[in-house]
Amino acid sequence: MKKLSIVILLLLSVVTTHAQSSCGVENKAFRSGEFLAYDLYFNWQFVWVKVGRATMSTVMSTYDGKPAYRTSLVTGGNSKLDKFFTMRDTLVSYCSLSDLSPLYYRKGALEGKRYYIDELWYSYPGNGSHIKMHAQHADGTHTRKEASFDKCVYDMMSIFLHARNLDAAKMKKGDIIPLAITSATDMNDSWMEYKGKENYKIEGSNEKFRCLVFAFNERENNKVTELIRFYVTDDDNHMPVRLDMNLSFGSAKAYLRSYKGLRNDVSSKLK
Repeated sequence: MKKLSIVILLLLSVVTTHAQSSCGVENKAFRSGEFLAYDLYFNWQFVWVKVGRATMSTVMSTYDGKPAYRTSLVTGGNSKLDKFFTMRDTLVSYCSLSDLSPLYYRKGALEGKRYYIDELWYSYPGNGSHIKMHAQHADGTHTRKEASFDKCVYDMMSIFLHARNLDAAKMKKGDIIPLAITSATDMNDSWMEYKGKENYKIEGSNEKFRCLVFAFNERENNKVTELIRFYVTDDDNHMPVRLDMNLSFGSAKAYLRSYKGLRNDVSSKLK
């Protein structure tokens, strides 16, 4: 959960196990064709160094023969990072076109000398969530299990799609939004906290935005850690423009570098 696979992350009804669930949300923030690109920086001995790039794209697709959004996040280090730590992550998420309920998630990651795969398959019997889980571990072994929950559960991709559609107009600074996240091996006690508004100028550019700021927190072994602090534009896109990440191997930041295919006007852009 604490490895870099950020981030940084749906209007026809579907039937049977993909029917609109209580875990969904109306999508007003993005559309098919959105493409976001980020520069990645790590803190090496108190110096911030550009070490790679991440891209996030969303397209109209199908899942199990039904309309869905397919969102992909690809992160990769450059030659500077490869000297110390290899990073090649690809995350794919399919979400319901009707309400962004997660349907399928896969993470394939080469991090250091470890390669592993996480897979999740979602269904929604009754008012809860049922998830089939598959993990291919770094040693090549596999774990498969299933679990049912009486609450909504997300993965590291679908949680950002969901969060982009939160109505900040109804929030006040300090508000807590419970959001449970799972991988194929762990369920984490996690939540988001609304930190208020800030103006943010993108590093190395003249673009400045009015932003909403959120912190994503996790409790593990009775210890609370802020994993990610992210800045999204204070407009209907809620486009992530900056992410500050606390990782198991250090600190990292992601800065938006380019964007296209947005659904709404960027009314948060400041002159």
